[in-house]
Amino acid sequence: MKQFLIPEEGRFYKANLHCHTTFSDGRATPEEIKEIYKSHGYSVVAFTDHNIQVPHPELADPDFLPLTGVEYNINDEGYPGKERDVKTTHLCLIALRDDIRYQVCYTDSYVHHGGARSHIPESMINPDEPDFERRYGAECANAMIKAGRDAGYFVTYNHPSWSQENWSHYMKLEGLSAMEIVNFGCLNEGYDDYNSRVYRDMLCGGKRLFCIAADDNHNKYPVGHPRCDALGGWVMIKAEKLEYNTVGRALEKGNFYSSTGPEIRSLWFEDGKICADFSPAVAVDCITGVKKCFRAGRIGGEPFTHAEFDLKPWFRWIRLRIIDREGNAADTNAYFTEELAF
Repeated sequence: MKQFLIPEEGRFYKANLHCHTTFSDGRATPEEIKEIYKSHGYSVVAFTDHNIQVPHPELADPDFLPLTGVEYNINDEGYPGKERDVKTTHLCLIALRDDIRYQVCYTDSYVHHGGARSHIPESMINPDEPDFERRYGAECANAMIKAGRDAGYFVTYNHPSWSQENWSHYMKLEGLSAMEIVNFGCLNEGYDDYNSRVYRDMLCGGKRLFCIAADDNHNKYPVGHPRCDALGGWVMIKAEKLEYNTVGRALEKGNFYSSTGPEIRSLWFEDGKICADFSPAVAVDCITGVKKCFRAGRIGGEPFTHAEFDLKPWFRWIRLRIIDREGNAADTNAYFTEELAF
């Protein structure tokens, strides 16, 4: 009997879950962002401007869903004159329901971009909630993660390489929904933010979380320019319909995969095997939670569209990475063997 790891029912919706506009330090307006992404096959964009949460229900139409979000930064003090050496933790909080009213963890002093404060609807700020005090370190980050999760947000950990953070930092984070396995904007600037090893570290360290690919776009360069930071990393969300709360539930359950190119058409577990159908690929890696991994195909080889791997319960967790001829990859979330029907 097939155990579908990504639901069989529903349809895939292409989504960018990390996006900046002129409401913070992006160069494109929310309306321009909608036009760019919708014209390139996207159905969902989470608007996550820095430190301000602004809903954009006016952008919704039958084929486009704007999700409400915010990106927070918790900065180390660093050294005078050495701002680029400052460590920082960046978290995106994406509202999973359309009735979430207040912006949690709001800090007025962090709304530092020109005119940004004027963009925040007064109804989004809880007058009875004091400013959230930010102090660099795991205690503050974990308090922010918990506040977000408790209030109904999907909370992601962003671009650890750009942030100058390493194992000693991210392994102290607790309760995350997901981490960025790909931050395309940072990759496009030369940072090593294809974070497969970070995801593995967190999983092997006992954390249970999903992985996403996202743009983190600021649109300083137009679409088509070599340094354009849009349209490079996305998630494909499987949901019954393009409706806010339905898509939110799909995110919360992990009914999606991440990609910079390849498509995953079906993913299931059957008779002790993980099986996948996908767009033409030259290699597929089965990555596990122990020192036992597998590869089907080879880089430079002939493309294929199906792979399956024998699994054992003691693998702890498994996930697939699908690589196409251009070197682009699709990454599944991790699936824990104790939840598979062996």
